[in-house]
Amino acid sequence: MTDYFTSDQHFGHANIIGYCDRPFRSTTEMDAALVANWNGIVGPDDTVHVLGDVCMGRREESMPLIGQLMGHKILYAGNHDRCWSGHGERAAQAERDYLGAGFEEIRQGTWHVELDGRRVAISHFPYRGDSGEEDRFTSYRPVDEGLWLLHGHVHEKWRVADRMINVGVDVWEFTPVATDVLSAIMDGRAPS
Repeated sequence: MTDYFTSDQHFGHANIIGYCDRPFRSTTEMDAALVANWNGIVGPDDTVHVLGDVCMGRREESMPLIGQLMGHKILYAGNHDRCWSGHGERAAQAERDYLGAGFEEIRQGTWHVELDGRRVAISHFPYRGDSGEEDRFTSYRPVDEGLWLLHGHVHEKWRVADRMINVGVDVWEFTPVATDVLSAIMDGRAPS
């Protein structure tokens, strides 16, 4: 049983291909590659922590892809997830939809986990920085307490910046990242 971390699949989102220079000709090709890459390493007993922005596009097309993904899935809602608390009251109904699609749990805001004996913060958002020029959603950002942070949101902007590790698919060959790889980075044993 392994824990994996990932974010920003943007299933069904045609514009993300151009925005992030993804090497796909269509959302159909992108979505199929993301599912195949995930299922190529994640087993049924593994847990995948999805740090937000899993689906975009038409929900009737993108949401069923969640059910095709192996492992136990926990979503830490991001700003593009309809179940994100930042969307107000309508997020509650959407949360039921995400659970029905295959997530075992939906989490909001910042969480903390132990990775190989180290306390680590988890959030969709980084401490600072954004996918564009200005930091957005500042009231939803985690507080920097000196911990390493696993996050998404910034797409291809960086893999590691200070104590922030972007687990987004755009910098990890469109594949979830295993805990041992992340621990090696935090220990200074792996290239960032």
